[in-house]
Amino acid sequence: MKKSLALLATVLLNTAIASAGPKPQPGTILSQTSVACGAKKSKKQDIHLLCQQYVVRSGTTDYTIRQPKPSDQALIPLNTAVQFTLDKSKMKFKANGKSLEFLVVGQTAVSSAAGPPASSAPNR
Repeated sequence: MKKSLALLATVLLNTAIASAGPKPQPGTILSQTSVACGAKKSKKQDIHLLCQQYVVRSGTTDYTIRQPKPSDQALIPLNTAVQFTLDKSKMKFKANGKSLEFLVVGQTAVSSAAGPPASSAPNR
């Protein structure tokens, strides 16, 4: 009886932990570029549409993220701190009071040379 009660408690605890969802991770917007993400056909010519692409650094990983579709979304300032969650190939976060969702198009490890600058003062 005690074993089955302990097993039931373990299963319920694991279910509660698993359903809590992913924890937000801290990150910083490092760079922004405009990239082609489609074309709109007009009567006489094709109009190329641009999407915003950002690099977000979180700890030792840089994520390259892109708008899922062209929109009139305001630019996110560089060095903006964000709390994001990853869900498959999507990154969700809030910036400037708006909830945003971007596609993750790349992921790279941060090289040790890109870390914080070393102090120029000698160690004593």
